[in-house]
Amino acid sequence: MQTDKKTHWEAVYNTKTPDQVSWTQEIPKTSLEFIHSFKLKKTAKIIDIGGGDSKLVDYLLEEGFEKITVLDISAKALEKAQKRLGKKAKKVSWIVSDITDFKPTTTFDVWHDRATFHFLTTTEQIEKYKQTVKNAINRYLIIGTFSENGPLKCSGLDVTQYSQEKLTTEFSEAFEKISCLTEDHKTPFDTFQNFLFCSFKKK
Repeated sequence: MQTDKKTHWEAVYNTKTPDQVSWTQEIPKTSLEFIHSFKLKKTAKIIDIGGGDSKLVDYLLEEGFEKITVLDISAKALEKAQKRLGKKAKKVSWIVSDITDFKPTTTFDVWHDRATFHFLTTTEQIEKYKQTVKNAINRYLIIGTFSENGPLKCSGLDVTQYSQEKLTTEFSEAFEKISCLTEDHKTPFDTFQNFLFCSFKKK
């Protein structure tokens, strides 16, 4: 199963450009607003889960953040981001891993995940994720996932939809909710996907 997932995502990033995938965002506005709301020092450790070739890392580097990690299952996705960043890529830690296999060797002040968590569709996968998050985060968690009005599939794969209550309950053992919002993400194909974003603080 893990190999199949990896093969799927490597194929996506090998064959498609950013304007051919639905999750592309020119400016990750909501993610940045949540990160800014924490009023972090520039030395805060931030990890972007499933970051792929997302531009969040570009903006965080531009703002002077010094300890950024980007994790993705696809080596090709990270390669694209590194190419785009050029020399700046050396300032970032890059990790190729399936999130359910990820064993962090450090802890993070902020764990940001836009559109990875909803690809976990079994109890076992979700529990593994929650355990990793509980152990790896010192302070804040940001999750952006498909809402109950969002798609049932993405990139040909099944997803799990979330309400604010369902998402909050999933993480309630170790985190308390700060705030949630829903937003329509406009895809490069002029369609809309409804996302739920929530931020949490470690208890």
